[in-house]
Amino acid sequence: MQGKRVKELLIPKEKHLFSAFTLNFPIIRQSINKQPKNKHMKKVLIPLIAIFAISITANAQDRMGKRGQHQKHQMHQKQMMAKQLNLTEDQKMQAKAINADSRKKMQELNKNENITVKEQRDRKAAIMKDKKAKMDGLLTAEQKAKKTELIAAQKVKKEQQYATRMDKMKTKLDLTDDQVAKLKSQRAANQGKAEKIRNNESLSREQKKEQMMALKADAKAQHNKILTPEQLKKKEEMKKNREGKGRGSAKK
Repeated sequence: MQGKRVKELLIPKEKHLFSAFTLNFPIIRQSINKQPKNKHMKKVLIPLIAIFAISITANAQDRMGKRGQHQKHQMHQKQMMAKQLNLTEDQKMQAKAINADSRKKMQELNKNENITVKEQRDRKAAIMKDKKAKMDGLLTAEQKAKKTELIAAQKVKKEQQYATRMDKMKTKLDLTDDQVAKLKSQRAANQGKAEKIRNNESLSREQKKEQMMALKADAKAQHNKILTPEQLKKKEEMKKNREGKGRGSAKK
């Protein structure tokens, strides 16, 4: 299952390379071992293969770490929302039972080694959908209205955070007003496209994921076209500095 989890986190290009590597590694190794005279080739190829495998796995683990941080943030938001909805003790007890049932189903699913990654994903999505429906069913009309207000407030907060980041980016990259306007317009257009994909019930979960990844890649390409080569270089340097600081904090 660990191999499945790693492959699940890879982007399409990495998945292709990962599959090719895992399928062909025994053959490659056997082929190398059949060449006893060429010791230099062995010394070069085996470390290269190892580096290749480590690189792909490291990329997947990095995404796993980011996913964990995102899930932690979402959990905190849900806890804050539950507190603001002022649930009764009976509602809290029912919510606790729903969470326990959902967690048990997830644990049983994770133990199942006889299903594909896609089947596991689909079943997880079904469990989460059922959990959400049951949780929403616990709320009164007033609490549902309050929840809608809180979600709207979260969206406003996100937009304010984006505006702050954009102001910082404008200063650090010396963006023109025209570039800022184009970046904001591009973001709004892509948000609309993403919403359509998420709400399209005719698409399978896998199809939605593929379209969202394609949209993300297209958005990055559009973003890069708006910036100058010098701005892109500086942006990349800023990204590396942030990642370096993040790793330093994690070690502490």
